[in-house]
Amino acid sequence: MRTDFNIQPCDHSIASELQRIIDGKTKPVGALGRLEELALKIGLIQQTTAPKLNNPTMVVFAGDHGLADEGVSQFPKEVTAQMVLNFLNEGAAINVFTRQNEMNLFIVDAGVDHDFDAYNDHFLNRKVRMGSRNSLYENAVSEAEYRQCLENGREVVDEIHRKGCNIIGFGEMGIGNTSAASLIMAQTLGLSVEACVGRGTGLNDAGLSKKLEILKKVKEKHVEAIQTSSILQAFGGLEMIQMVGAMLQAAQNKMIILVDGFIASTAFLAASKMHQEVKGYAIFCHASAEQGHQLLLSHLDARPLLNLDMRLGEGTGCAIAFPIIQSAVNFLNEMASFESAGVTNEG
Repeated sequence: MRTDFNIQPCDHSIASELQRIIDGKTKPVGALGRLEELALKIGLIQQTTAPKLNNPTMVVFAGDHGLADEGVSQFPKEVTAQMVLNFLNEGAAINVFTRQNEMNLFIVDAGVDHDFDAYNDHFLNRKVRMGSRNSLYENAVSEAEYRQCLENGREVVDEIHRKGCNIIGFGEMGIGNTSAASLIMAQTLGLSVEACVGRGTGLNDAGLSKKLEILKKVKEKHVEAIQTSSILQAFGGLEMIQMVGAMLQAAQNKMIILVDGFIASTAFLAASKMHQEVKGYAIFCHASAEQGHQLLLSHLDARPLLNLDMRLGEGTGCAIAFPIIQSAVNFLNEMASFESAGVTNEG
């Protein structure tokens, strides 16, 4: 089973040519702001001055968390499976936004505590086990399961890449996964649990206090987990580790990676600790309202495109940001230059 990834840093040899083309469009230099930065980045990823976004795809990884048994979420574990069925019945927010923006959508069962029947072409069964273990008492994921998760994420992306996709976004579903993400973030960055923990699905003050108390105990139990692999095994979850593998493989395939909110950014943090070159392929789509995300974005030196006070997950931030990314590509390819339009360029 392969857990190594061969990720090449983005080649900047055409950066000056791309910038010359961007600056030569019929506008003042820099007048399209972040769109110009996006156009440059996408051109560098694809190594072309005429980039294209082919078969844009969203992948939602789903998995349950043993720690949810401790009451760290407002919702019971069975909601994970119920929401997967909602995705497959095209009734969730991510269905609405991917449909609106003509993006493909796949749902991956990474470790939901439920047996799904073969459902439809949008469902990928990559179940490693029926939910992670309770990290309050033991590692959430074994080493073998961790390795299988990375491989599963890799295979999912390769399968999509073979269909011609060159831009891919990742979302998640898993009751209790904000707890896992908070723990991974705190342990990876050497931060307090308090700095990383938020209300998740909408906990009240009492629920947040209970969540914080439990997560402190979990972090203390796994204090010796230092390497990224051991941190991911300690806290899980299965859907997050598969997302790590998926992000790394997407970078290896030189695909554009759309990073969603807090959970996905935490997976990206882990991926970047394993291979820092992955950062060159990522576009951060939105700033989550979940506490800890702003701090995490700062550590990643990331500026997300949107700030809509969203905290839903599912990859919704990626799907909503996609038209902006398409606009960056379109202006680079279709907007006239001063020379072609016969417009005087005083600049």
